[in-house]
Amino acid sequence: MTHMAHKTHWKDLSGKRKTGMIVIGLAQLTLTAAAYRDLIKRPADQVEGPKFVWGIALLVNWIGPISYFAKGRKV
Repeated sequence: MTHMAHKTHWKDLSGKRKTGMIVIGLAQLTLTAAAYRDLIKRPADQVEGPKFVWGIALLVNWIGPISYFAKGRKV
């Protein structure tokens, strides 16, 4: 017997769930954009490690931008 996972479609979600997903998505995009903005403006000698590597790391959902703000910048 095979168990198939039920796929939930956007149209099936409640308004509250849709709003929550949009807010979380916007928060993630804002955090990533802020991290990229800081990385671009910050001189290389004020970044821990290569800027190119951080640029790639920022693409990793929440982990990349949070890691950059916590460990990637020299203060």
